[in-house]
Order: sequence, then C-alpha cells, then structure tokens
Amino acid sequence: MVNIKFITEGREVTAAKGVNLRLRALEDGIDLYKFIGKMTNCAGYGQCGTCIVEVVEGMENLSSRTKTENHILRKKPDNYRLACQIVINGPVSIKTKP
Repeated sequence: MVNIKFITEGREVTAAKGVNLRLRALEDGIDLYKFIGKMTNCAGYGQCGTCIVEVVEGMENLSSRTKTENHILRKKPDNYRLACQIVINGPVSIKTKP
C-alpha cells in the first residue's frame, strides 16, 4: 500500500501499488479538472492534457513520463505530469490544478 497526499485538498488516501493516479483520485472524489476540463476531458487516454498535476514529492515513486506526456507537457516543468498516465509505486505528494 502507498500513501497519496493531495496538497490542495488537504487529503491523504491509501492505494495499492501500481494504481493509476487519475482513477484513484476520482474514486475518492478528488477533482482533477478545471471547469472546461470537466466537459472536455478524454476520460484518461492521455490526449487532452486537462488532468495536469504537479508532483511535489515522490517523483521517484512514479512511472516514467510517457511520449504523450513529453509532447503535451513540453513547455511545462519536469514535475508536471498527466494524472491519467501516472502509475504510483510509492508515497507521493500531488498538487492538483497547478
């Protein structure tokens, strides 16, 4: 089991290793999307870029950036990721809607 701390929401959730961040966040009612993203998101296929999160701690516990992320986030800092592309393998602190 791993701990996921959502800084903006002031919440911490527990998840199994290997869980997808987007799916786990939505299961716990953590809102990843800004207003327009709620209507235009791609449902987790990595195509829209609306589920951007900032990894504050624990980057080493996440899967590597995908080619899709590298393309969509090419002008963003290295600690910005797409929640739908992240597999969590250890404790992490996340800031939603950076």
